Amino acid sequence: MLTRKQHELLMFIHERMKEAGIPPSFDEMKEALDLASKSGIHRLITALEERGFIRRLPNRARALEVIKLPEAMAPALGGARRFSPSVIEGSLGRKPASPVAGNDDDSVAAVSIPVMGRIAAGVPIDAIQHKTHSISVPPDMISGGEHYALEVKGDSMIEAGIFDGDTVIIRSTSTANPGEIVVALVDDEEATLKRFRRKGASIALEAANPAYETRIFGPDRVKVQGRLVGLIRRY
Repeated sequence: MLTRKQHELLMFIHERMKEAGIPPSFDEMKEALDLASKSGIHRLITALEERGFIRRLPNRARALEVIKLPEAMAPALGGARRFSPSVIEGSLGRKPASPVAGNDDDSVAAVSIPVMGRIAAGVPIDAIQHKTHSISVPPDMISGGEHYALEVKGDSMIEAGIFDGDTVIIRSTSTANPGEIVVALVDDEEATLKRFRRKGASIALEAANPAYETRIFGPDRVKVQGRLVGLIRRY
């Protein structure tokens, strides 16, 4: 999954290279995306490079190469590897219909759901990535709808029993009730795991650790990406 800013920067670099034959400068990218500083551009480029969309060429100024584009634009690169921006891919995360062979109590098989990268339980980090691998979870952990998993980084939810290194199971949804723990996407750029609250017309993302302050945003700045339904911990 690319955030809106990551997608905008990728397409800006691609179009500029088609027109001029060279990538845009960092100042041009900053102005095109209306960012306050070039540090934001550096972060976006690093995210695009980690996701395999661009490559930095060594020992050359303004040395960027677009390797692939999101699925809808892939033909422009002559058949580049296709990419789906969806957080949930196809039917992954749905309950299977067939039971486990040889299971006496006829319980259904474990459910395979995609792990979509890391989520910050602390200072927000880059938004949800594309699928990294899959894990199997007990079928009674999920009930209807589509689900995905995220690896937790940070300690802001420790008083809710969520620790650094845990894997959280998320039901995909765009709505939440006050008090629920959600995956929240802030400004289409950063994802975080927090308790969802409302403060008048604003949205509050509340940590479960007194070392972290509750963050207040306008309703148009926060998008709910899913709701916590389970947790897996390895000892």
